[in-house]
Amino acid sequence: MRFIAAIVFFVVAVVGVGLGVAQRTILAPPDRVTSSIELESPAAVTIIDGTALNAYEGRQTIAITGGVVAPPIPEPEPSETPAIDPSPAQTVAPDGDAATETDAIAAAYGRTADVVAWVGPATYNLVTFDAELGELVSETVVGTETSVPSPFGGDLWFGDYLGEAELGVTLNVPETVSMLIVSDGTLPAPQQLSVTWPLDSSTPFSTVLILSGVASLIIGLLFLLWALLHMRRQRGPRRKTPKMPKVPKPSRYRLPAGRTLIGRPKGRRAASRIALVPVLVAGALVLGACTTGGAPLAGQTPAPTETPGTETPAVAVTENQLERIITRVGTTLAQADTDTDPALAATRLAGPALELREASYEIRDDEADYAILPVIPTGDVQITLPQRLPEEGDTWPRRVFAIVQAPVVVNDEGEETATPPLALVLVQDDPRSQYKVHYAVTVTLAEDAERPEVAPAALGTPVLQSDTTLLAVAPADVAAGYSDILLLGEESESYPLFQVEGDTLIEQIGLAAKNERRSALPETAAIRFGGAVGEAEIVSFVTNDGGALVAVYLIESERVTPTQAGAAINAPAPVAALAGRTQSTRGISATYGIQVLFYVPPLGSDALIVQLGYTQGLIDAAEVS
Repeated sequence: MRFIAAIVFFVVAVVGVGLGVAQRTILAPPDRVTSSIELESPAAVTIIDGTALNAYEGRQTIAITGGVVAPPIPEPEPSETPAIDPSPAQTVAPDGDAATETDAIAAAYGRTADVVAWVGPATYNLVTFDAELGELVSETVVGTETSVPSPFGGDLWFGDYLGEAELGVTLNVPETVSMLIVSDGTLPAPQQLSVTWPLDSSTPFSTVLILSGVASLIIGLLFLLWALLHMRRQRGPRRKTPKMPKVPKPSRYRLPAGRTLIGRPKGRRAASRIALVPVLVAGALVLGACTTGGAPLAGQTPAPTETPGTETPAVAVTENQLERIITRVGTTLAQADTDTDPALAATRLAGPALELREASYEIRDDEADYAILPVIPTGDVQITLPQRLPEEGDTWPRRVFAIVQAPVVVNDEGEETATPPLALVLVQDDPRSQYKVHYAVTVTLAEDAERPEVAPAALGTPVLQSDTTLLAVAPADVAAGYSDILLLGEESESYPLFQVEGDTLIEQIGLAAKNERRSALPETAAIRFGGAVGEAEIVSFVTNDGGALVAVYLIESERVTPTQAGAAINAPAPVAALAGRTQSTRGISATYGIQVLFYVPPLGSDALIVQLGYTQGLIDAAEVS
């Protein structure tokens, strides 16, 4: 009986360990599923829809193969001819038509609405996932254009990539994000695509089976040792014992056949029942091993899944996007400042910021020591406040407010110099344009002063019109009122609306500073000041309390003329560089651009409008005509 039990446990051990190892090897489920598609379309763009990327759960690995061989796109209209570079080698497509081959691959991913907006009227391939077939499928969306620019380096994307012949990308994006693929923007997009998803190939019962098999092996060894010891004892010396008189057996104490006093089975039945226990245990383990839960196998149709949670609104950019954009802006402007190249600066600046930069470059040509300010830092982005987009998400221009802190500068003596933060207003005119800095304002508000709170970057904020009635003062009136204060001081009707105390710009160029400048001139000269609202968009970002951060552009002018015959006006070096004259008997006029950032309280508030920062500089000068 003991030998039989040992044999049974050995069998259970072999089966358990064998099944456990088999589940991890030959019976292991696949650890990934791949769906491939080969396009036969001449379209220059391919979009892999976000629903296709999320056909299965988990990260998506997209493999793209170049070497496009496809016939050229037919002209949509006789008057439109796609610009095709004749230099690539000509091959023959499967249908016998002439085709052009290229190995270039450019890919980018972003919000689906943004991807479609970027493609615009161009013809493109839309790759989706057919749940019934369990594979990727494609359809061609016909447009009126046959070419697009390269998407690489665009500010619209969460990420972009370049490749040659082959490109592999691993992402983990939701259904609202799609991927854009092109070759050179004119030739057909890469024709071979595949998406791979990981599957849950874990075998939790394999460990149980292996451990159970090992335990059965140990129990079997114990039974074997027990049986050997018992057999050894039975082989010892035996002596005959005298026969004792038989005791009569009362019938009343007779037990049923096959039963003992302690109620256990004996003989072969007992041995069979003892052996049956491990067999049942092994059977349960085998059945348990067959019920392991796993992910769908390759070729199976994935079940739709829902991700709980509150949907966040679409915003112009994410924090990572903005950091990348500002780094690109800072790098470009650093090169433009070194070369004093206004055309290069114009690729990343516009509006008041560009106007000041162009004038600074012109001055720098004559005055090598002239400081070009402000410097756009590529340091820490402290605040990201993107424009919140409507549900359709295809609104342009798009605007972003940011505050960037430049790194601390350490001189040769070990002394640290910290520059004030810089508030930036960036605008993207259309999907294919880069973000450009329109306002670059040095924050002058003291660090211990109360600052308006803004929404997190993931939520963004609405942008108000310049004539909105949702604020204590309309943004357009803020600009006009502050300009009036700079000229008239306390006599301005807008003076009670602003927090004048501690305003460094008013201290620097306000009425008191203008009067001091006027009194410092000799009797042979006179000065006249002027002010106006500049021709630039007034941008307003809503704060958490219902107020707004308002960026405005002001123009300040001064005109110095002689008051006596024969007297001449000497121009400072920067003014002379723009005016083209160092001295004039008719007079010199100078124009300054001032970018100002305000906090405007909400409608119904008694709080005052606070000037948060400003940047001013000479933008024009001329001899009085």
